[in-house]
Amino acid sequence: MQNEEIQRLFKQYYAKMYRVARTILYDEQESKDVVSDIFEGLLYGQTMLLPDTEERYLMASVRNQCLKRLRHEEVKHRMEEIYLNESDLGSHADDERITDIIEFAVTHLNAQQQRIFALRFDQGCSYDEIAQSEGISKVAVWKHLSHIINTIKNHFNQNQS
Repeated sequence: MQNEEIQRLFKQYYAKMYRVARTILYDEQESKDVVSDIFEGLLYGQTMLLPDTEERYLMASVRNQCLKRLRHEEVKHRMEEIYLNESDLGSHADDERITDIIEFAVTHLNAQQQRIFALRFDQGCSYDEIAQSEGISKVAVWKHLSHIINTIKNHFNQNQS
């Protein structure tokens, strides 16, 4: 998109987009960040907006970005709670659990699944980085990781019963 077009959209829709974000997030700075991220995406992305759908696209983008941030915060809080609850058990139990998971992964996953597992959970690579490394799509990475996690969960949930 051209800078002039983005400036026009900014002047025309920023206030409305900000109000929507503020209504969902209840946080001034987070709301400004969401709207700024959307305009940054327009500036550097390949998105072409049609005049009759630009407002719907921008409002839907705000809603989706806000919901994504809320989900991220929810997951972050759940992980903090889990970590705080499990930290009382001591690091020995954590180390033992991690060792069991890694041992299971090595013995029950195929070579590609092991590489994807290691890239994601050992090296902290993003889906995009894993996809490039393995020569597969991000959707394929997601499917592999989903299958791996379900396999691990099923194994350890069966052992706990």
